[in-house]
Amino acid sequence: MSIRSRLSSDQKTLLQKTETYVEKLLHDDTSGHDYFHILRVRKTAESIAQKEKADAFLVQMAALLHDVDDPKILGDAPGGRAEAFLQNLSVPESFVSQVLDIIANLSFTSQMNGAREGSLEGQIVQDADRLDALGAVGIARTFAYGGSRHRPIYSGSADDDSSIAHFYQKLLRLPELMNTKTATRLARRRRRLMLGFLKAFHQEWEGR
Repeated sequence: MSIRSRLSSDQKTLLQKTETYVEKLLHDDTSGHDYFHILRVRKTAESIAQKEKADAFLVQMAALLHDVDDPKILGDAPGGRAEAFLQNLSVPESFVSQVLDIIANLSFTSQMNGAREGSLEGQIVQDADRLDALGAVGIARTFAYGGSRHRPIYSGSADDDSSIAHFYQKLLRLPELMNTKTATRLARRRRRLMLGFLKAFHQEWEGR
């Protein structure tokens, strides 16, 4: 039995409404945080949740909404979109709090500042989001984001503000920050692909 088949009809309806809302909000994004990123994170989170026996509905809702209040994606407009949307759905306040807590503690920066995902569902969504920053898709998203911020491809250093430096500053560290065994296994495989890309990149950069 698939994880979606265990959801109630009401939950499926709410997920569809959420998907439609997020698609409308993010369909013009060109930074690698677009609607298709959301769908990949949701699908990966679903798969991990099934293996980890987590709350499928909570995982999917948090995955769908995890970027809607991110200022680097939607600019400096006031936040609170996720909370307002959930309240309009008339879901229990306890559920709203769970989703918002997952979103608040999700980012790499939050973790570096000491935040931790307290629930299994939060750990799964965090893992799924980070997995989308790795592998072939992660490589593509790195340069999409760098281009959207006018970053150089590379400036010769792992300590500058280039897209290549971002691999060393953050992305290659992600596999060791995964919460679940399933995600750790996938992340290490995707990191190997990225290391192969970086090796080829530096060879070509040097004209070899």
